[in-house]
Amino acid sequence: MTTIAFWRATFERTLRTFAQAELALLSGDGLGILDVDWGQALSVGGLAAVLALLTAVATSRGPEGPGLTETVVRPAPRSLPL
Repeated sequence: MTTIAFWRATFERTLRTFAQAELALLSGDGLGILDVDWGQALSVGGLAAVLALLTAVATSRGPEGPGLTETVVRPAPRSLPL
């Protein structure tokens, strides 16, 4: 939880969860974009994002990633051509 890689992966997961919740609300009942109560939609997306963030923090005692089974893959150091 103390690495930048962890927080990058956590931010990506949180943003993805927010987007998924918004898309589910928009398409779940065949609603049109103009028929959506945006206050409630953003509230649901925000709650889902907060829960994703809390889940990542709660499971941070595992590998480096934000989940119990994930590890953040770090790129191999580049060697300079001779």
